[in-house]
Amino acid sequence: MTQGQIAKRLGVANTKAHRLIARASREGLIRVFVEAEVAACIRLEDELADRFGLNFCKVAPDLAEPGLPLKALGLAGATFLKNEIERGEHALIGVGHGRTLAAAVGAMPQIAGGRTRFVSVLGGFNRRFAANPYDVIHRLAERTGAEAYQIPLPLFANTAEDKAVLLSQPGVAEVFELACSASLVVAGIGGMTDDASLLSNHMIGPEEMALLRGSGAVGELLGHYFDAAGRVVAESFSERALAPAIAHLRASTVVAIAGGREKVEATVALLRSGVLSGLVVDETTAAAILGEATPD
Repeated sequence: MTQGQIAKRLGVANTKAHRLIARASREGLIRVFVEAEVAACIRLEDELADRFGLNFCKVAPDLAEPGLPLKALGLAGATFLKNEIERGEHALIGVGHGRTLAAAVGAMPQIAGGRTRFVSVLGGFNRRFAANPYDVIHRLAERTGAEAYQIPLPLFANTAEDKAVLLSQPGVAEVFELACSASLVVAGIGGMTDDASLLSNHMIGPEEMALLRGSGAVGELLGHYFDAAGRVVAESFSERALAPAIAHLRASTVVAIAGGREKVEATVALLRSGVLSGLVVDETTAAAILGEATPD
């Protein structure tokens, strides 16, 4: 790889990559070797990026975790977030919530946030009016010392009219406008399975999940739903979501952190939608995605 390619792969500025390479060479710290599993991850990254037109893709090596690979995704997601904060190219970063994002923030070291601010990009309260156990915005603020803002509302309003009333409240509208203006958005991908976090966190009920499945939805991103071909569905349902509209997401850089066998179908749908600019995924899931998604 060239120096520029290395910088892009690591998510750091070219100048920083140059300094690191020069210092390592000068001090005799460089040792070149190839590990088969790492090389396999790089091939998966390249293939995913090429097939789905991604600007960024990181495949975390398989750590033989049972179930959801939270450790692998957490380490890879933490590295991505840390690099983006240190690069300082995004003054405002929007974050979702969920298990994978919580794992990523949990694996982050204490770093200075600099000029970066963070904002939640969807409401985070469930129907029991308790804080979402996987909310990450406060943990991210603690890790970085940066300013952080949360939308103090549930994920869904009862109606689109109720949503308008909620967003008209003092203080709420300002935070929501921030969420819609984030230049980088980092979020998880939701599935439509019986153990989906939307159900387990009581953000929607079984009847609503049945309606979403009936519309053809197989994947969710920030309150928006997509069918297997990547088309937006259940738009009347998404109009109730306290989250940026699809148009705002398409105007931003959206990077998803997702993994696990149950998320393969949902992740393929989001990759086909064209909404994602980047993806952090584990090795096993990446291989399954490529095996399931045939080229257009």
